[in-house]
Amino acid sequence: MGEPISLQLAERPDIEVDAALVARGLGLDVDRFRELMSIRKISVLCERGTGDDASLYRASFYHEGRRVRLVVDAEGNPVDHPTQAVAG
Repeated sequence: MGEPISLQLAERPDIEVDAALVARGLGLDVDRFRELMSIRKISVLCERGTGDDASLYRASFYHEGRRVRLVVDAEGNPVDHPTQAVAG
């Protein structure tokens, strides 16, 4: 194995998004969505924007072949309509 390198990780802000918006996109009711989140059956990827999008975040939620993607500001407010995709 090569020489290890240090990684500088940026501060990770807590961002809250509307659970109903995500649940609806995944075809779930909010209670079921929260349950699946708590037992880690829904995967989440959050990416921070750069350049002109530096104040924005893209949150992607994955469950059973479905994906909901939100672009939000630092307070979790959507700045665009969520996009949905189904694996097929």
